[in-house]
Amino acid sequence: MIIKLDSCKSMAVLAALLAAGFAGGVAAQAYPSKVIRLIVASAPGGGSDLVARTLAAKLGPALGQQVVVDNRAGAAGRIGAEAVAKAAPDGYTLLVGTSSLMITAPAMYAKLPYDPVRDYSPITLLGSAAYVLVVHPSVPVKSVKELLALARARPDGLNYASAGAGSSSHLSGEVFKMMANVKIVHVPYRASPLATMAVVAGETATMFSNILPAVPMIRANRLRPLGITSAKRSSVLPEVPTIAEAALPNYEVVQLYALLAPAGTPRDIVRRLNEEAVKAAQSSEMVERLRSEGSEVRVSTVEELEKMIPAEVKRWTQVIKKLGLTEAQ
Repeated sequence: MIIKLDSCKSMAVLAALLAAGFAGGVAAQAYPSKVIRLIVASAPGGGSDLVARTLAAKLGPALGQQVVVDNRAGAAGRIGAEAVAKAAPDGYTLLVGTSSLMITAPAMYAKLPYDPVRDYSPITLLGSAAYVLVVHPSVPVKSVKELLALARARPDGLNYASAGAGSSSHLSGEVFKMMANVKIVHVPYRASPLATMAVVAGETATMFSNILPAVPMIRANRLRPLGITSAKRSSVLPEVPTIAEAALPNYEVVQLYALLAPAGTPRDIVRRLNEEAVKAAQSSEMVERLRSEGSEVRVSTVEELEKMIPAEVKRWTQVIKKLGLTEAQ
């Protein structure tokens, strides 16, 4: 009789454990059960906004729930990034983060309302955007090597425009100068379009421009392209060599786009999002859309992105320290 009673208790405990496990499995399978917010830390129309909207259109049907893009512009992206860092880690608030936001900003600024390593669960890379080194047609060079020769022959005689101190166009130029050991004067503008038009007008000699806005000016012979900042040539300007192949081996500066969730998001949800986001990013629709805007699809595993972010923060912290750039600049 005692043995039978103990057996009943054991069976009850086992049943309870199985029920709990089953309930957990059902909860995991039930994700998502409501609308997912995909936060973009910039205004509509930019690169990260394009990536987010193209991704949302594919990701929503795959997950069976609507994915709504939520633009949280302001404070150079910090408002949007902080909103995701402080959101509930349940998979319903996600961020399209950029390398400017997640890698170079933490390397440049001592005080940020978020930590790119501590406050997020990386999901996958989504894409990358290179820059093109262009010069005004009056500058007597047709290659990266010729530009470097001119810079060495005319110290302080060349200048380059950027979208502002700490921007990717600024850092592209500073790394270029450091690797080539040349001096080119930095002229910061308030925004990338203003910097591009300064080169078109001949106010400045050169700049590292976003590819897409530069293409019409290149086709109209109002800008001359010399090199691409990525490791591979751009599909938008395939005739233009990379800076690495043209003159500076290992030179590479690109804007990365990645999908992230708040730290502590359950691993099964992170992996589900990775699987569906990678499929969406590799779809012909997203590949063609990003290419038409001068970007390339680039995906990763969860583990690869987990290693990449701290490694890139460390790398750019060293570069920025060596360049002597501070948040006051």
